[in-house]
Amino acid sequence: MDDIREQVRARYAVAALQGGGDAGCCGGDAVGGCGPAGVVVDERFGSALYDAQDAVAVPPEALAASLGCGNPLAVAELRAGERVLDLGSGGGIDVLLSARRVGPTGFAYGVDMTDEMLDLARANAVRAGAANVEFLRGTIEDLPLPDGAVDVVISNCVVNLSPDKPAVLAEAFRVLVPGGRLGISDVVAEDHVTPEQRAERGSYVGCIAGALSRGEYLAGLAAAGFVDAEVRFTHRVADGMHGAIVWARKPVG
Repeated sequence: MDDIREQVRARYAVAALQGGGDAGCCGGDAVGGCGPAGVVVDERFGSALYDAQDAVAVPPEALAASLGCGNPLAVAELRAGERVLDLGSGGGIDVLLSARRVGPTGFAYGVDMTDEMLDLARANAVRAGAANVEFLRGTIEDLPLPDGAVDVVISNCVVNLSPDKPAVLAEAFRVLVPGGRLGISDVVAEDHVTPEQRAERGSYVGCIAGALSRGEYLAGLAAAGFVDAEVRFTHRVADGMHGAIVWARKPVG
């Protein structure tokens, strides 16, 4: 697990120092590559997945550093006054957009384990003039927040990078208030695609080899305690692999 985590940290440290370069999560060799040649990867990784209104609402440095596979804000349905947490916040684009949506009475946290990304995100927050944000150093398997700290947990193509996904889902559940919700974007495999086949389609740091299948995701959410879970494919990223929206809710009781 530590080896995988270090590979991920090193890959995204390079991405941060290069300003992201709009490479996308599986965007090529410039920031570490995504696996063997010939892998068909959907070109809509990174900043292209944000609509024009969102794109102009954040500093260009934050947009360029987007390395995700979707737009989690499209399903998070953020409301004024809510507290939001972004798992693996990277250059900060989703935190900054969340902060705008929840307004001055709300708050947006970002958690990342890569110092270079945290530096970039904090600089982007200053550029954006965002006062209702905070970027915290930590891992998504051991979140530096107390129980019931947030109303919404979002993430953009990061859960697949974790070597301990049950811990990630359990931590997301822990920090949510009763009735809170999870709305994330991730790479998800079709159920027939085996872990070995996922590894053939791309690397772990390239968001492919570590992806869960739809059935595995739903089972993991249920094991963590979530209800009303959904996994909806949005676009193809490799053979049998898709960008997906994952949604679930923490029971009120």
